[in-house]
Amino acid sequence: MLKRLAHGFAVLSALALATPALAQNAASSYPSRAVKIIVPFGPGGPADLYARLVGQRLQEVFNQPFVVENRPGAGSVIGTAEAAKAPADGYTLLMMSNTQTANESLLRKKPYELMRDFVGVSPVNYSDLVIVVNPQVEARTLKDFIAYAKANPGKITYASSGQGTPYHMATELFRAMSGTDMLHIAHKNSGDARNNVIGGHVQMMMDAVTTMAPMVQAGKVVALATTGPTRSTVLPNVPTAEEAGLPGYQASIWLGFMAPAGTPREIVDKLNAEIVKYLSNPDLKVDWGKSGAVPMIMTPTQFDDYLKADIAKWRGVVEKFNITAD
Repeated sequence: MLKRLAHGFAVLSALALATPALAQNAASSYPSRAVKIIVPFGPGGPADLYARLVGQRLQEVFNQPFVVENRPGAGSVIGTAEAAKAPADGYTLLMMSNTQTANESLLRKKPYELMRDFVGVSPVNYSDLVIVVNPQVEARTLKDFIAYAKANPGKITYASSGQGTPYHMATELFRAMSGTDMLHIAHKNSGDARNNVIGGHVQMMMDAVTTMAPMVQAGKVVALATTGPTRSTVLPNVPTAEEAGLPGYQASIWLGFMAPAGTPREIVDKLNAEIVKYLSNPDLKVDWGKSGAVPMIMTPTQFDDYLKADIAKWRGVVEKFNITAD
């Protein structure tokens, strides 16, 4: 009996010593096959665009495919839940945004918890939003639009790419701070929402400057304000919301990568290092700046801290303004 126990302990000890070595070997050879990037949003939006840009760069560096798979629906919950169930081996990544950090307060019954089931890999960028209306709306300034909405409570419709998305949350915050009553029309993706505002089926929307600016410049929508602390370099003639008559209002969209919890730290660090190298390129900063996107550079630990702070921020907003996902 004692011999069998001693043998068992010896085996366990050997396995314990071998595990770090195996993890290190897996990290050193990573990636040895295709990596899936789950984008829990539809094609055509900022998350899809920048997932593909960063994925292409990682593919060039590692000489393995980084394949984007769009899994939209339920305000990012469907795709995020799929990523949460994936093996923690570095071969599944999640492209995420402040949609997921807002959902931590909005959606209590979702099948995952962000900071329990994922680890931060790296942020990518942030950009301001722009408040736009269909040209048929009888308003050309933000003050006029607020007055128009107040005169027509419950009759003004606004589009978003789904419950809990930055566009939904930013507009709910706007609604609360401006004292307006508008009807939310949720879409499966930002492309559909954008098209319905352009087509006049929905009257108002907040969208990322990176994707909506060309529509503003083409006259397909009217820009009332941008949502950053200063004017957008892409739309310099459009006032900020604060300048336009809504003091204290600011909102943005940011993007980043996470991986399932338990992904080896060596792999997380390896991915972070290459993403940071890519984002640190001065030419990229200039190129992205033309569309209003600003690169964000953090270590995985810093990104985790950023995510926790963003979750707390949105929890405060949800509670203060009684925002719901309904």
